[in-house]
Amino acid sequence: MGRTAIRQGYRGRNGYCRKVHSDLAVATEIAQLDPRQFIGIPIALVGAVFLSLGAQFQHRGVAKVEARTVDSIGKGLSPRQLLLLLARPSWVVGTLMLGLAVVFQLSSLYFSPIIVVQPLGVIALVITAVLNSRVNHVRLNRLSVIAIVMCVGGVFLFVGVAAFTATDRPVTDDDLVTILIVLAVVLGVLGIAFAALRHRMRALFYVLGAGVVYGFVATLAKVVLGRVQQGEFEWLTIVCVVALLAATGLGAYFVQNAYASGPPDLVIAGLTVVDPMVAVAIGTIVLGEAAQAPGWAIPVFIVSGIVAVWGVFMLSRHHPQTRL
Repeated sequence: MGRTAIRQGYRGRNGYCRKVHSDLAVATEIAQLDPRQFIGIPIALVGAVFLSLGAQFQHRGVAKVEARTVDSIGKGLSPRQLLLLLARPSWVVGTLMLGLAVVFQLSSLYFSPIIVVQPLGVIALVITAVLNSRVNHVRLNRLSVIAIVMCVGGVFLFVGVAAFTATDRPVTDDDLVTILIVLAVVLGVLGIAFAALRHRMRALFYVLGAGVVYGFVATLAKVVLGRVQQGEFEWLTIVCVVALLAATGLGAYFVQNAYASGPPDLVIAGLTVVDPMVAVAIGTIVLGEAAQAPGWAIPVFIVSGIVAVWGVFMLSRHHPQTRL
């Protein structure tokens, strides 16, 4: 009886230890989900509203300038046309709204990982599609609606998983150097492609190009904010700021050319799908924000990303206002 009682007592203590260990593991996982990272979500959603409105106003301004000057479809807006945009009230109002969108986006990045808040801009796609349909009296066809649903559904599935598995990590100097090198290569490739093929470019090239560039812009903006907050404003941060400004300028030029050759909801589709996918790829591969994600999350990220990006290609082909 004594030995049996001892064995039962040992098993009881062993089971209790296993239970305590399991509880600690659960508590650790919960602790990794910093509640502060959810603050950035509503801020990002407000930014998406301003992004949508800004895109609609800017598109109107570009369309009016293009109607009053030599046709530039596939050739890129000329310096004269870019100056004429400054005289269009609709374009100026749209630019101010896009500025507010950037402010809200940066604020959301202050609280949350890129992988969580950056994809939420896809809400702007739905708003823009509705606004453009009402303003220009264009009825979206069935395939366009399916494409928009694919974009939004893919991105929200991505965010739904990322919000509970991503962790915000500090950016090391090595990480930043890697990002800057990749950005330099991307800018070089886009610049060469534009110079060599600008007479045959269509909206999809400008949309994808702007989306890729702005994905790096979001990442660099988050890095600069973090370094300034920590008082680390050294030469590498200065290089980061210069790269940020260069990428922003090229992205803005591509966006205006996309407005000149495609509908605003296609432009927003590219910016709110390709942009976050690039930022998320950087956050996942370089920064390791998804390092703590369970094994099943990675296939979900890949599949949802493919669905969302394929939606952009569908929208570029089947939108009633797309110029082929």
